[in-house]
Amino acid sequence: MKAMGSVRNDADRTHAGEEASLVRLETWEYNLLYSAKKSGKKKIGQGFYSNWSLDQPKLGMKVFLSGRIVQMKSLAFVFRAAKKYKAPLMVTVISMLLLIGAQLLIPWIIRSLINIVTGEGLDAAAFKQITTLTLIAAGVYILKAGLQFLRSYMAHIAGWGVVADVRKKVYNHLQRLTLRFYEDKQTGQMMSRVVNDTELFEALIAHAIPDVVVNILTFLGVGAVLFGLNWKLTLFSLLPVPFVIFSLRIYAKRVRPAFVFRQKELGELNAVLNDNISGIREIKAFTREQYAYQSVGQRIDHYRTSLLNALRLMATFHPFVEFTSSLGVLVVIYFGGRLVVQGGLPIADLVAFFLYLDLFYQPVRNLSSAWEAVQTALAAAERVADLLNEEPEVHHPVAANVLTERTQGHLRFENVSFAYQSGEPVLENINLDIPAHSVAALVGPTGVGKSTLVSLLPRFYDVSSGSIRLDGEDIREISLESLRSQISIVLQDVFLFHGSVRENILFGNPQASEAELLQAAKAANAHDFITALPQGYETMVGERGVKLSGGQKQRISIARAVLKNAPILILDEATSAVDTETERLIQQALERLMVGRTTILIAHRLSTIRNAHQIVVLAGNQIAEKGTHQELMQQDGLYQHLIQVQQQLQPVIGLN
Repeated sequence: MKAMGSVRNDADRTHAGEEASLVRLETWEYNLLYSAKKSGKKKIGQGFYSNWSLDQPKLGMKVFLSGRIVQMKSLAFVFRAAKKYKAPLMVTVISMLLLIGAQLLIPWIIRSLINIVTGEGLDAAAFKQITTLTLIAAGVYILKAGLQFLRSYMAHIAGWGVVADVRKKVYNHLQRLTLRFYEDKQTGQMMSRVVNDTELFEALIAHAIPDVVVNILTFLGVGAVLFGLNWKLTLFSLLPVPFVIFSLRIYAKRVRPAFVFRQKELGELNAVLNDNISGIREIKAFTREQYAYQSVGQRIDHYRTSLLNALRLMATFHPFVEFTSSLGVLVVIYFGGRLVVQGGLPIADLVAFFLYLDLFYQPVRNLSSAWEAVQTALAAAERVADLLNEEPEVHHPVAANVLTERTQGHLRFENVSFAYQSGEPVLENINLDIPAHSVAALVGPTGVGKSTLVSLLPRFYDVSSGSIRLDGEDIREISLESLRSQISIVLQDVFLFHGSVRENILFGNPQASEAELLQAAKAANAHDFITALPQGYETMVGERGVKLSGGQKQRISIARAVLKNAPILILDEATSAVDTETERLIQQALERLMVGRTTILIAHRLSTIRNAHQIVVLAGNQIAEKGTHQELMQQDGLYQHLIQVQQQLQPVIGLN
C-alpha cells in the first residue's frame, strides 16, 4: 500500500536498494530537521520516539524536499472537491475585499475629522463636513454588516459542501475496499477519519484559504497607504515582519506532528467507545464495568494530553506573533513622535498612521490563525489521504461482463488456492464441480477453510491461484455488482440494521411489492412472529437486531434472501445457534428457499445435510472426501468419524 505522506515511499521511488531501506520514518508524525554534522551524516528525522540518520547526504535532502511536496499532495483531493463551490468562494473573496476597502475608509474619516477640528475655525461648512463624514461612516458600517454576513454564510456553504463531498467520497471508497482491509481495522478509527478528520477541512476552505488571500492583499493595500503617508516610518514598522515569518516556519514544523498525533488519539478514543458500547452486554455479563471505565478513561486522558500538547504550541505561537507585531507600534511611537515634535509629520497623519498600522499588522496576526487551520487540515488530510490511497485487492476488469439475465448457477472450482498471508495457505488445489440447481454441503473440522471457500465466490477475496467459473465464465471477468446480484447469503451471525422489520427484509430487494414482502416472510416462517410484534412489520429491531431473538433474526435474514431471489444460495451455519423448535422452522424455510437454486451449505449439525447432492469434506486445507451421504459412510473416512462423534454426543445434548 502506497501511503500518502510517507517519506519512506518517496525514498523508495527515488533510491532503490540500500539507500531506500535506510529510511524508516513515517513523515509528519515526526519533526523533520536537516542539519549537517562533522561526520558528513545528515540527520533528517527527530521524532517523538527516536532519531534516524542517513549515510548519504543527498538522500537526506531529497527525502526532506519530497516530504514538502507530499504535504501539498495530501490536500489535492480537498482542492478538487472545492472546485464545485467556485461561486460561493468567489462571493466570499469579493465580500472580503470590499470589507478591506470599508476598513481602509474608517482611518481616512478619522484623519479628515482631526484635520477639521484642529483647523483655524469651526464654521457652518465645518459642521456640514462633520455631518457628511458621520453619514459616510454609518454607511460604511452598514455595508460592513452586510458584507460580513455574505462572507460568513457563503464561506460556510463552500466549506461544509466540501466536507460533505469528501465524506461521501471516503465512504464510497471504504465500500470498494475488500474485507481483508477491515480485518485489522477498528470501526471507531474508520468513523473518526470519515467524520472527525474531514470536519477540519471546513476551516481550511471557509476560513484559512480566503483569509490568506485577503490578508496578503490587505497587507499590500495598507502598506501602500502607509508609504503614502510616510515612507520612512513605514520602513521602520516593517522591522518585526521577518520575525513573524520565521515563527510561522518554526510553528509549521512543530505543530503539525502534534495535530496528527491528536487526531490519531481521537480515533483511538472513538474506537474504544464503539467497542465498549457495542459490547455492553458482555461488559455487564462479566461485570467488567470498572475495567471498561478505566480503558475509556485512559483513552480520554491520552486524547486530552495530545490536545493540550497541540494547544500549548498554539498558546506559545499566538502571543509571540502579538508581541512581534507590537514592536512595530513601539517603533512608530518612538520615531513618529519625534517626527511630529520636529514638524516633519502632521498630528492627523500620525493618528491615521497608528490606525492603519493596526490594519497593517492585523493580516499578520490573522495569518497565524489561518496557518493553524492549515496545519490541522494537513494533519487530517494525511490521515484521509492515507485511507484513500488504499487500493482494493479485488480489481474490476476494464471490460467486465455484465450479467443481464438470471444465471443457471453451474459452479466450478479449478485448482483454487488461497492464502490470507503469503506463505500461509488456507486452501490448496481445490477442484469442485457443483451442477446448477444442486446442493453441495461443506463439512470438516473448525478452521479448515469452509467459510473462506464460500467467501471466494462473491469475490469478498480473490483466489491466490486457479479460477472459479460461473456457467463456464471466470468470475473475475464478471462485474462485481452483477456477480453479487446472482448470490444470496444467509449467515450464522445475522446483521440487522437499526430500522423496522420491513426495512430489513426489503434490504434484499427495495423494489419489492407488499405482496412479495409478505410472501417472503411467510416462506421464511417469519410472518407469524412479525405480526405478533407490537407494531408488526413497522417494529424497530434495534441496533444489530438487539430486540429480537437469534431465531427471529435468522428468519428475517432468510426472508431477505427469499426476496432477493438469486439463483445461487450460500448458507453458512444458518441453524447452529437456535433451539430445536426454531431449528425446525428455519430448516423448513431453508428447504423452500433452496428449491430451484444452486446451494452451498456449511453445517456442523451433519443431520441437516444428509440429502445434499454431494458432501465435500475439507481437511488440511484440501478436499479429503467427496460424495453423497451413503457413499461417504461406506468409505470409513473422516465424514463417518464426524457422524459417529455427533451421534455419541446426541444423548448428552438431549439431557441438557
